[in-house]
Amino acid sequence: MRNGFLVTLLIFALFGCDSVIDKSNDVDKTNKYIVTSDIDNFWNAYDKITSTKDTIQQVKFLKELFLDKASEGQKGMITARNYTEQEYISSIINSSEFWKSIRKDTYQAKTLSKELELGIEKLSSIYPELKPAKIYFTIGVLRSNGTTLDNSVLIGSELAFANKNTPTEEFPEYLSHLRSFFDSEPSENIVFLNIHEYVHTQQKTTIGDNLLAQTVLEGVAEFVAEKALNIESPNPQIKFGRGNDAKIKAKFKVEMFSPYVYNWIWNSTDNEFGMRDLAYYVGYRICENYYNIATDKEKAIRDMIQLDYNNESELMEFVEKSGYFSKPLNTYKEKFESSRPSVLGLGVIQNKSINVKTNINTLTISFSQEMDSLNRGFELGSLGEDNVIRISDYIGFSDDGKSVSFKIEDLAPSKKYQIIVSSRFCNTDGVPLIPYLIEFQTADK
Repeated sequence: MRNGFLVTLLIFALFGCDSVIDKSNDVDKTNKYIVTSDIDNFWNAYDKITSTKDTIQQVKFLKELFLDKASEGQKGMITARNYTEQEYISSIINSSEFWKSIRKDTYQAKTLSKELELGIEKLSSIYPELKPAKIYFTIGVLRSNGTTLDNSVLIGSELAFANKNTPTEEFPEYLSHLRSFFDSEPSENIVFLNIHEYVHTQQKTTIGDNLLAQTVLEGVAEFVAEKALNIESPNPQIKFGRGNDAKIKAKFKVEMFSPYVYNWIWNSTDNEFGMRDLAYYVGYRICENYYNIATDKEKAIRDMIQLDYNNESELMEFVEKSGYFSKPLNTYKEKFESSRPSVLGLGVIQNKSINVKTNINTLTISFSQEMDSLNRGFELGSLGEDNVIRISDYIGFSDDGKSVSFKIEDLAPSKKYQIIVSSRFCNTDGVPLIPYLIEFQTADK
């Protein structure tokens, strides 16, 4: 049991020193380490925006009263989720009942300092190396309830403070998943969300190179938050996963080395399980197993947080020690690589050719396996946007699913073109394509 003096020292250590993002004008005057100024700024802008139908004035109010006054955390949230001025305006105007409903709830951020202080103290008790971080309560446009920037926690207050009574009827189809999220009463779990995100500020990265890396780093944050607060994770993926572990594991081990993570995280409920973000559960279970096996529990927590998630050998060693999977991970990796589809050809275009005709207006890509017609994507080659093959229209997949055709824009003579057929393409089992660089040069006039 810590005495009051030690608690005071701890709070000073956590919040009395500068963090990477630490601007005094960003900090709410009522406490020194939780930034809530963006909430006030947003609602000041909101009142002005909704008082006029002049779209030019609406953008002006958004900029002057909210965006131009944004804290570093708010700027970070906008950058992280690519929020645009028009996105804010459109949501405010078209989802008025939602914004009216959530307003009073977002002001709760100003009352959370003691609860968050206690949560962070509990986190430091199981991870003494805890580094200071600042918590920013931001306002976004419905695409993140929480993320991190360097050593700062960024909370999307418009989602984090929602509850089962928050209306969603005005939302477009792509936000339909928010109904089930709001029904899970996220506003009751603000402290857990903050501690989960706080753990992310302690990790070497928050972006994994493949599905397994992203799964483990999210699982670490989920499991450590649970251990620190001594409560069960409120996220429905964990309870659902425990009841469907064998089925989830069987599917996950097929894809764990995939560079494409969106079947398992930041996805929708439109999948075979009817549950989104199941990577959180798999990562959580790996960490739970690792912790339960360990004799030194404090070291186990340190191992999790300080793991180099993108060092494949280190990551695989950690996962194998957990015993969650029955076979060595190299077995799954070899099977995954051998199962990946590949590009076989480009129709009338010869890849790497230096005399492609400029009158070609269709690109047809042939694959080694039947492909999922709903997933596709391209990336820029090393020569960048100036030399990219520009897709003008999607024609479609062949009946056997082994080729796909696109209309392309006119080709200029004597020019090198590139485009990468990315791992967003996948076969019918969800195994992603081996990326393929299309590169050719057109003939002279």
